Amino acid sequence: MSATVREGQTYGGTSRVVRYVNFVKLAHTVFALPFALVGVVLASRVAPVTVPLVGWVVLAFTAARFAAMGFNRIADRQWDARNPRTAMRELPSGVMTVTEASVSVAVASAVFVFAAWRINPLCFALSPVALGWVLFYSYTKRFTRWAHLVLGLGLGIAPAGGYLAVTGAWSDPWWLLPALAMAVMSWVGGFDILYALPDAAFDRAQGLFSIPATMGAANALRVSRALHVVTVLTLGAAGVASRAGVLFFTGVAVAGGILAWEHSLVTAEDQSRLDAAFFSVNGILSVTFFLFVLAERVFL
Repeated sequence: MSATVREGQTYGGTSRVVRYVNFVKLAHTVFALPFALVGVVLASRVAPVTVPLVGWVVLAFTAARFAAMGFNRIADRQWDARNPRTAMRELPSGVMTVTEASVSVAVASAVFVFAAWRINPLCFALSPVALGWVLFYSYTKRFTRWAHLVLGLGLGIAPAGGYLAVTGAWSDPWWLLPALAMAVMSWVGGFDILYALPDAAFDRAQGLFSIPATMGAANALRVSRALHVVTVLTLGAAGVASRAGVLFFTGVAVAGGILAWEHSLVTAEDQSRLDAAFFSVNGILSVTFFLFVLAERVFL
């Protein structure tokens, strides 16, 4: 692959806005933000939700994700420069300096903590823990093949955070939030394994760890499928815990179908449709499931 080929899900243009959007793959916010809003919707049965509160939740999530992705780009810049697939990212290509990237991460981190403070005391108290976890992820590929699940748990915080933003207290029953977090963790971990498939040989050569690099493509796909079975089961468990109705469980079934579709697009021998499987399918899943949960809250 030529180093001049643009990486998937990036935008053309040279403006500062485009540079920052590409730097943190801002479009990928669509993956887990709807699950943060699922937490908000489920919590609305316990406490009232206001438009400003939803705005602070969206800002907090977006800022935390910006900080996490930007920090990852800084931490991985030497490997990105060696990998033809990522060599044209902003830091290795010289489009952005490390200082500029570091300042943007610091600002995003501060915005996240401020938004958490505006939400409620519990979210503010937990914000350093959440931020620390998502930043820690950037180093895990150096020592464990299970970095995919560390990333997954970082995004799995989203629905729990959305719920706590509304209620200011843990869920009843207690296992509702762990079930939601597990669902997102297994979902993200599963599709991140797919995303790592093209870099398996590079990771092995550089001494980096991932499921594809250490287990091979065929076994990696099996692990990914198993994780996505867990996703469906834990979403169902969350529905039971929240005493959900038919639309919620219909959404779970649709999510399962979308995951099956995703796995039909990628095989160990053919990864030509990986970009569609990674971005399009997972974006559809998160938005669709949220709409089912919202529809149940509004109409039933």
